[in-house]
Amino acid sequence: MNVLPKFCRYVSTNVLGTISLSCYILADTFFVAASQGTSGLAALNICIPVFNVMNALGLMLGIGGGTRYAIFQAQKDEQGAQRVFSSMMLLGLGLGAVGIAVGLLLTRPLVLLLGADSETLALAMEYMHTILSFAPFFLLNNILQAFVRNDGAPQLAMAAMFTSSFSNVILDYVFMFPLGMGMFGAALATGIAPVLSLCVLGTHFLPSAKGRCRLHFSPRQFSLPAVLHAAPLGLSSFVTELSSGVVLLVFNQLILRAAGNTGVAAYGIIANLALVGIAVFTGIAQGIQPLISEAYGHSDTASLNKIRRYALTLALVLAGLFYLAVNLWAGPLVAAFNQDGDAQLAAIARHGMTLYFLGFFFAGPNIITAAFHSAVNQPRMGFWVSMIRGCIALVPLALLLGLTFGLNGVWLSYVLAEAAAFAFILVCAAVRSGSRGKNC
Repeated sequence: MNVLPKFCRYVSTNVLGTISLSCYILADTFFVAASQGTSGLAALNICIPVFNVMNALGLMLGIGGGTRYAIFQAQKDEQGAQRVFSSMMLLGLGLGAVGIAVGLLLTRPLVLLLGADSETLALAMEYMHTILSFAPFFLLNNILQAFVRNDGAPQLAMAAMFTSSFSNVILDYVFMFPLGMGMFGAALATGIAPVLSLCVLGTHFLPSAKGRCRLHFSPRQFSLPAVLHAAPLGLSSFVTELSSGVVLLVFNQLILRAAGNTGVAAYGIIANLALVGIAVFTGIAQGIQPLISEAYGHSDTASLNKIRRYALTLALVLAGLFYLAVNLWAGPLVAAFNQDGDAQLAAIARHGMTLYFLGFFFAGPNIITAAFHSAVNQPRMGFWVSMIRGCIALVPLALLLGLTFGLNGVWLSYVLAEAAAFAFILVCAAVRSGSRGKNC
């Protein structure tokens, strides 16, 4: 494989796409803050974990299925490739129907469970109910993007992500300001965005793309074994995305205890800015996945090593740039979301950013490593890295440090959890080296 040109092509398109995709919530945060103030910002932050769950499920089915699809194509197993595609699409549709049912029947108890109070309950319910009504579109969009990317069309996947993100920004403004639709308008704009993305992705199946498109959907090809073999390869992506929701849920409760709804709103700013950085690392991971799976299918060890080295180097360089940016421009970044000029909110957010973003120096390599192992049909390592950084280390550290040191403990728990996952990677690498290549 001619690695560097393909690496640049796939990674650049996916990084641009995932950055634009992160604007889903970032645009909502900006416009909700401008329209609904601190209460709306806190309500939005309460609802984000459910958005993370939908994205996590879609990424697990898409990345896992896409990885198997790429390996099957490299091995010339056309039947296996089409079976896994059809199975993942059908499963995504079924899970989306479950999401609609939850939105219709369980919105109130769900937002109460996530931390809504009398000040945020009505706003959170309005947003949550609308978002869950679009659950099938969120899931199918993530799944189809992964398969189109693995079918040799990364530019189209990027175009779909750009379409969804920019339409969300435009519709957010139109629905919330000229039309005055409030939280419902913000949620409706976010829900319409994946519908438009699916329309763009659908052009991959047009007769004009027949020579390039190898994807063929058939309900008759659903196979539970295909799902069970493919889904574990997307577990690291699932845990990575789901951990964002877990972090929000745990942090919201701790911050609410320490600094009230103003603290939760401040964390909403930090979390949404961090979402852009994590989206870049995720874009690198998603970009290298088709290349890794292709090289793995051809047993091309030299290309695998080059791809991993390029990705890790890029992640570390970008982590340094992110940390420099939030330290140099913390004030203007916070002010963009602090339309009320709340001095307490600004102080909490600025200080939190300088601590929280230290975790990026570990988060980038962690995400890349987890994705690499999943893409070479070794999901166990990727799963454990994602579990440590998302749950096993983070939740206990957040509870211990947050209850002991307040807000500073909450911010530093993220940094230490990422560092623990990175230490796990180094230990496993040392064990593999000492045991002549045996798995950790």
